[in-house]
Amino acid sequence: MERAGYIAGTSFVLRELNGEEKNQTIRYHSERLAVAFGLVTFPSDRPIRVMKNLRICGDCHTAIKFMSKCTGRVIIARDNNCFHHFEDGKCSCGDYW
Repeated sequence: MERAGYIAGTSFVLRELNGEEKNQTIRYHSERLAVAFGLVTFPSDRPIRVMKNLRICGDCHTAIKFMSKCTGRVIIARDNNCFHHFEDGKCSCGDYW
């Protein structure tokens, strides 16, 4: 993802940490882990569906867009606000979140 242009948005980490610790902390958000599990578990012709009862943070939204672009998979994420349909690096919400 980094080769494709992804840069971690560490402004979404609310704890006082140095730069590298912020990069490591944001990589372990639950929706990212759920998408990664779906990528290695489900066949490539099936979309990956993730449901979350909290709002997706801006960095995770960007990361999932890059995941869909890099893998060519359809990822559908539902948060408490709306459904996000990620395909080819674009989201159905128009980056409204």
